[in-house]
Amino acid sequence: MGFTLLTGARWPGAFVLLGLALLLGGCATTPPLSDQTRSEAPERKVLDDVAFHGQRDYQCGPATLAMLLGSEGQAASVDELIPQVFLPGREGSVQPEMLATVRRHGLIPYRIPGTMDALVHEVAAGHPVAVLQNLSLPWWPMWHYAVVIGYDLDDERLVLHSGETPRMDVSMGRFDATWARSDRWAFVALPPAELPASAVGRETPQAISAFESVQGAETALPAWRALTERAPDLALGQFGLGNALAATGKPREAVRAFRAAVDADPTFAAAWLNLGLVLRSLDRTTEAEDALRRAAEIPGPLQDRAQQQLDGR
Repeated sequence: MGFTLLTGARWPGAFVLLGLALLLGGCATTPPLSDQTRSEAPERKVLDDVAFHGQRDYQCGPATLAMLLGSEGQAASVDELIPQVFLPGREGSVQPEMLATVRRHGLIPYRIPGTMDALVHEVAAGHPVAVLQNLSLPWWPMWHYAVVIGYDLDDERLVLHSGETPRMDVSMGRFDATWARSDRWAFVALPPAELPASAVGRETPQAISAFESVQGAETALPAWRALTERAPDLALGQFGLGNALAATGKPREAVRAFRAAVDADPTFAAAWLNLGLVLRSLDRTTEAEDALRRAAEIPGPLQDRAQQQLDGR
């Protein structure tokens, strides 16, 4: 999206509101950075290899995507991306279309925590970050996408590719005042074998699963492997890995992943059920029945299905 304001304001107060927005931005305080970030991250970094794409009216969404995709070797022009993400009736791009377009181009969009620490850690790891800002006020929004490509911890400043300005230098406080109005929405776009620098949680397997629904299990498999290597006790990660392994003809590896999932969460009915089905396909009947029985003992929507499988129906 570009710099979008409500049109048709006929009263002088419109100018007062805009002036107030600028004053509020000027009075913004710098959000705190943790001591851990200051000790772990390089003092300053700029991702010089992120090519700049300027925006035309309302086209900061496609321009932002062109910069993210290009940074990972997935070249796409702004003109090519416009019909994929631009909604004329909305005069811009909305978040679901941004994320869906990244998936179609073979990368995984990961939402990151809305903190300055997360921004710094991602850039330090070499990941440009797409951010959504409201450059006006909550009740009179001027939505805008930009790409964070650098930071300076000592001066507490960020470097952005934004609008028609490459390498825009802005204080962390002024940036955060506009970012906070979007609930600090931000994401990175990474190849399947790479994970964000931020901590992983339930949102990470959800992002991989959404990518898999578009690109298939074989393409998503490196992402599941990377996730379970970093977070072996994350049951959802092991479950997703087991499903991808089973779908790509690797049942013995799938058994290990499903077992890891139920070890991490013994109440995970879907993992017990899938474990039983894969074991049955390997003619490991006794183990399969035990897994299906465990699934049938757990109350929930899969209980009847597990019992039917146990009964041979």
